[in-house]
Amino acid sequence: MADSTSKMHLVFGGRVKDPRGLEFQDLSALHLVGVYPDYATAEKVWRAHAQRTVDDAEMKYVVVHMHRLLEPKIDG
Repeated sequence: MADSTSKMHLVFGGRVKDPRGLEFQDLSALHLVGVYPDYATAEKVWRAHAQRTVDDAEMKYVVVHMHRLLEPKIDG
């Protein structure tokens, strides 16, 4: 299990091709908001950015659990 120092969360956003999905139109134009040490902080930042763009259906912000990518569980 990862310790608290490795539970990083990335917040970023950009224009999506379809508001129901996560396929971004232009990866070079992504807004990389930052990396945060815990989900609560990342969620607060995500929520602020998402609320600023609530009227723009093609703009989407997300939280990525980086620690899950760095230390995936091995099934088997």
